[in-house]
Amino acid sequence: MERNKSKPIVAAILFVFLLAMSFSIHPAGKPSETKMDDFFIAHGQEETGSNNIVAAIVFDYRGMDTLVEASVLFAAATGVFIALGGGKK
Repeated sequence: MERNKSKPIVAAILFVFLLAMSFSIHPAGKPSETKMDDFFIAHGQEETGSNNIVAAIVFDYRGMDTLVEASVLFAAATGVFIALGGGKK
């Protein structure tokens, strides 16, 4: 009986929490600028030779991180394939 009375309280607390969090989110399309942004824009092409700064960051500055992420994604996909019974004849 007590459990039914606590549902509105929990819902109200969750609502207040979500409302407070919604005010702390950055506006879409307006991220906060850092000094690293200026460094990558100023030195990205001369250090990497790439005209595309996004590709330069992903493949040159964060190359090992990207390689590990791709390896984890491949391992996860392989695990799902095996778990679903792939490769059975």
